[in-house]
Amino acid sequence: MYLLAISGKEEEGAYSVLDEDGEKALYLFEQEDDATRYVGLLEAEDYPEMSVVEVDEEICIKMCNAYNYRYVIITEDDFVIPPRDNDFIQNNPLEEPPIDR
Repeated sequence: MYLLAISGKEEEGAYSVLDEDGEKALYLFEQEDDATRYVGLLEAEDYPEMSVVEVDEEICIKMCNAYNYRYVIITEDDFVIPPRDNDFIQNNPLEEPPIDR
């Protein structure tokens, strides 16, 4: 399983998006190649340089469940593109999402 983080700040947080309910959702990629392609799409949108970080699937999912944090498992059959709105770099796993005004 792979997630995305800002290069050099991998221990500080991970990339996430807001889901249809306005809740943060962590993207977990099954395939490293898919995560790497998504990083390329982010870079094309002028995001900071991102790293692909390998994580233990079981531990990551347990942590998400323990903190009531949503996650999305991106399989090799899924096609995802970065949303233009409602995505951000997660700096604090318990931080509230920004409110649009």
